[in-house]
Amino acid sequence: MRYIIKLIAISVFLISCKKDGISTTSPDKPSEQKTVNLTVDGNARSFIVYLPTGYNNVGKMPLIFAIHGGSGTPEGMINIANFKTIADRDKVVLVYPAGIQKNWNDGRPTTPNQLGIDDVSFFNQMCDYMINTYSVDGAKIYATGISNGGFMSSRLGCELSNKIAAIAVDAATIEATTIAPNCNPGRPVPAIYIHGTTDPLVPFTGGQMTAGGTAGGTVLSHFQAIDKWVNINGCNSTPTITDVPDIASDGTTIKQRIYSGGTNGSEVVSYVVLNGGHTWPQGYQYLNEAIIGKTSQDMNACEVIWAFFKRFSR
Repeated sequence: MRYIIKLIAISVFLISCKKDGISTTSPDKPSEQKTVNLTVDGNARSFIVYLPTGYNNVGKMPLIFAIHGGSGTPEGMINIANFKTIADRDKVVLVYPAGIQKNWNDGRPTTPNQLGIDDVSFFNQMCDYMINTYSVDGAKIYATGISNGGFMSSRLGCELSNKIAAIAVDAATIEATTIAPNCNPGRPVPAIYIHGTTDPLVPFTGGQMTAGGTAGGTVLSHFQAIDKWVNINGCNSTPTITDVPDIASDGTTIKQRIYSGGTNGSEVVSYVVLNGGHTWPQGYQYLNEAIIGKTSQDMNACEVIWAFFKRFSR
């Protein structure tokens, strides 16, 4: 009889534990998008935060900064590089920040550069805010951007490697006179560079930027930027070269070069878009092709960048 009573007691205990476990799980919240305002170094700053579906039940999440180009906006960057499907699927927090007067101090003579705006400090404080406010994994924070935002991503890789785990740069390289010579991050920073050979605004071969009313400045070529990160990360100097399948027949083709074997498993990847313009592959054609060139449909840049990012943590 005592044995039976014990069995009943144990069964009741297990059932109550199971009920307790169910009651502690909240229903998945829908995705949420909000604008956050911060004061940084006396300047009013803002950024859009996107929290994925079910963000309340998944623990610490990776974070991607998606950085707009010159004269762009966070909303415009969402249209060009929409990571929301990836965020919902893989539970990633997105941040689309706004530059001062729609530009970034990437080292070139942009308006924020001339005003002395410290955008590296802005990103540093956004990292702290996101970690302290949301369930963000501080070891898995990444930066990507196009054009001015791509140059800014390069600068963050150089100067904020204590917060940024990896970078992906599109239609940009690295400012050549101050940022590149002083780029000595405290750790390897895995990096992707995507660049069209016929980019009319940021020359694939580097040098002085003069087209399209840009802020100007001197920039590294695509392969000089690749070599810079290969050296920093200690990667093999001879890449594995493959052709991305030409699925679109849109007049562009893409060649991938992977420089592997870096310190702590780091890697550098080059995507050369033959006949590609100042665009985001499979992204929104935000201006006429006559102005910014072709948008390749052979590769989904958002998916490629996320597949790269998620392999690395700080």
